Amino acid sequence: MANNEEKKVKNSTAIDSRCPSCGAKITFNPKKKKWICDYCNSEFTVQELKNKSENENLEEDDKGLFQYNCPDCGAVIVADEQTSATFCVYCGNTAILKNKLTGKFRPNYIIPFKKDKEEAKEAFRNLSKGRKFVPKTFNNETNIEKIRGIYIPFWLYDIVFNEELDAKGEEIIHWTTGKTHYTKTDIYEMHRKGTMTFEKVPVDGSSRFENDLMNSIEPFDYNELEEYNHAYLSGFLAEKYDIDEEKCYDDAKTRITNSGEKEMLETCKHGIPRIIKKEIDDVISKFYYVLLPVYMVNVKYKDKYYTFAMNGQTGKFVGNIPLDKNKVFIYSIISLIICFGIIELIIYLIYCLGGK
Repeated sequence: MANNEEKKVKNSTAIDSRCPSCGAKITFNPKKKKWICDYCNSEFTVQELKNKSENENLEEDDKGLFQYNCPDCGAVIVADEQTSATFCVYCGNTAILKNKLTGKFRPNYIIPFKKDKEEAKEAFRNLSKGRKFVPKTFNNETNIEKIRGIYIPFWLYDIVFNEELDAKGEEIIHWTTGKTHYTKTDIYEMHRKGTMTFEKVPVDGSSRFENDLMNSIEPFDYNELEEYNHAYLSGFLAEKYDIDEEKCYDDAKTRITNSGEKEMLETCKHGIPRIIKKEIDDVISKFYYVLLPVYMVNVKYKDKYYTFAMNGQTGKFVGNIPLDKNKVFIYSIISLIICFGIIELIIYLIYCLGGK
């Protein structure tokens, strides 16, 4: 793996997570893109906080961060000292153990939340609107209130991809002359060679967040990456990665290989080409450790957890709600009774009219 030129975070100015005016808690507001003081209602931009921090010569460290360990599912959630984690966002367990964060928790970059919690809650409510057979638990306000904004750890890779492949395609033509049927098969052997550059290929660094689910809420706009400051965590949670960049690269390589081969095969115009031989050479020019914003909630129904997630930058929401089989059964019985009653009424009216 190539050396990571961006692995070490630049010496950026730290942002204090307390109000410059009164010293109370400040929370990042996604809508205003400012930090808001809950006590004196002051508002601060990132530049205003950086200017204050530069004047006070603050050094960013991890002293203000804590980790919450779930003894049930093993999740490790990170938050600042003002943000409490009262339950596990993955399994709902309330027995969360709070410990001082050990070691460095310092990503390269972060995409701050743009959507607020109310938008996430409304998206969850809309998911069940118009659906007759949604289990009651999915409309329970207690579960809706458990939606939390959490920064998910990701690795981004810049990759130069070289591939040389041999493909074979067939074109088959059928025709009939008189009573004779003919088939002509043309076989084409094709050779392709190309170099492609992929920037910021994302791979989830958490084993607890399903890759398919995360892929479903992509894409993120990486033009909005900001240098990491733990003040962005104020009011939100974050997770530590448990899959390193070496292991995650396998997934990144699979993604770029599929994309690269698709592009190359689209230039093969004869039949449906299939690869018979290939050689791949991939080089990582850079990789980054980043935090991406996601709202999520897990709802337990009949001993199974259903995960719902919303892209905290774009608002794209995904999740599947199961059917309540009891509701389906009751609705079917009622429908049969109504249909039977209508049929009986029609028979009765026909009998009465016939009698006259």
